[in-house]
Amino acid sequence: MRNRRTVGGRIGLAISSTLVILFVMAPIYWMLATSLKTTAGVAASPPQWFPIPVSVVNYVTAFTQYNFGQYILNSVIVAVVSTALVLALGTFAGYALARLPMRGRFTIMVLLLIISVFPAIALIAPLYLLMRNLGWLNSYQALIVPYTALNLPFAIWILRNYFIGVPREMEETARIDGAGPFRTVWQVVLPMTLPGLFTAGIFAFTACWTEFLMALSFNSADAFRTIPVGIALFGNAHITPYGTIFAASAVAVVPIAILVLIFRKSVVSGLTSGAVKG
Repeated sequence: MRNRRTVGGRIGLAISSTLVILFVMAPIYWMLATSLKTTAGVAASPPQWFPIPVSVVNYVTAFTQYNFGQYILNSVIVAVVSTALVLALGTFAGYALARLPMRGRFTIMVLLLIISVFPAIALIAPLYLLMRNLGWLNSYQALIVPYTALNLPFAIWILRNYFIGVPREMEETARIDGAGPFRTVWQVVLPMTLPGLFTAGIFAFTACWTEFLMALSFNSADAFRTIPVGIALFGNAHITPYGTIFAASAVAVVPIAILVLIFRKSVVSGLTSGAVKG
């Protein structure tokens, strides 16, 4: 009886896993398939499940008829700089919350949690006025500063939980050997918290790479548009180039997919640690 239950559970798990994979992969497949279709194939009725013939004209169009290369460069600059700032500031703040004696630690953590789930759309209007008064509209810092501020609380929360898991004895040993606080954190603590750093970095990078509302509101000049805004403005009032949009979207997904595939074990470890520690 127990063996039957075990076999039934495995079969149910296999079926559930297959359905979840199909549910997740179906939109990705359709995006890739559509990006490789011709204009006639995209508009075909009934729809073509496979791109016949295979064509890369949509990818060529994205880079030749639109300023997609500049959009990629802008997204890389904004996402990389914002992620670097989030990790740098989050490391110091997370270490301070994990190690230094301070009053109101619980209140600070609660506030960080509230800020991390605060809807960004509620900040668009005041931030727009601030950027306009500072003269930062149509600039990289118009996105880098808000992205850093909005992604920092989540990074602090994850890194703080990881720093708590580092044995204090290792830091004390480093201090006895003559290492200062900065050297102790850099050479002893950070190597032990790399999964947390990878997790915070990937989440921050993904959030900056895919953010739309602020990028649309603060940077209206084509020279500073990022990928989501650039793709949204493909075409005109009479034509929507679905094939080109899907091709550009496929290119935009590549960096995220590479990061997740390379650091998938670190991300899972970081999320698991953040869920069970302090």
